[in-house]
Amino acid sequence: MTHIAHPYVQRIGINRDWKSRWFATDPAKYREYLRTDAAIRKLLVKKLKGMSVDVVEIERDDKTLRILIKTARPGLIIGRSGEGAVTLRKDVDMLLRKLKLAEKPEIKIDIEEVRSVETSAAIVSQMVVEGLEKRMPFRRVLKQTIEKVMANRDVQGVRIILSGRLGGADMARREQLKKGRIPLQTLRADIDYARERANLPYGVIGIKVWIYRGDVFADRKAQAEEKASRTSHTA
Repeated sequence: MTHIAHPYVQRIGINRDWKSRWFATDPAKYREYLRTDAAIRKLLVKKLKGMSVDVVEIERDDKTLRILIKTARPGLIIGRSGEGAVTLRKDVDMLLRKLKLAEKPEIKIDIEEVRSVETSAAIVSQMVVEGLEKRMPFRRVLKQTIEKVMANRDVQGVRIILSGRLGGADMARREQLKKGRIPLQTLRADIDYARERANLPYGVIGIKVWIYRGDVFADRKAQAEEKASRTSHTA
């Protein structure tokens, strides 16, 4: 049988980096760090729902915990005069107190704006969720979303799969729409992937999104071809 691997996991160390980066000298803290990071992500997913969050990255050392939130709507998270960011920091601080850590780190929260929304699979999947939860026809949501994503020059391919009781049908099924290329076997391909779920009155609709943003080493290939062409001309 075939085994489907997560596109993100396959590309770690090639064109992706870890979402949690720890700089610790004590290996015994691995369990504590893992439990804390999972709890922080769970809290932020709940608090920042509907705010077009792309990814939450966590960096830490023995004394500092830095949370980087990449979002298309930074104003909603920051709030007026920074009130939202302060509230978020207090919530994270309260969570760390409940976990009863041996050493409580200093919390820093940075919010970064995502300029190109269509290149983020997480934000695109949230757009699909919003359309479905507004009771729009799922085929129209699929078509409009894919056309909007492909209008971006940086995107070379997109694929969206919906699964569940689509349109309120009695039997669950799966529908997908694809445009462009999605080379999952090419490790140098920059592919963003996300999963979401839309909670509807007749059940849960699962959403999967793949976005292909070109090859990471395309510049090197172009330089090599240009160099080869120059060599042939001089010869």
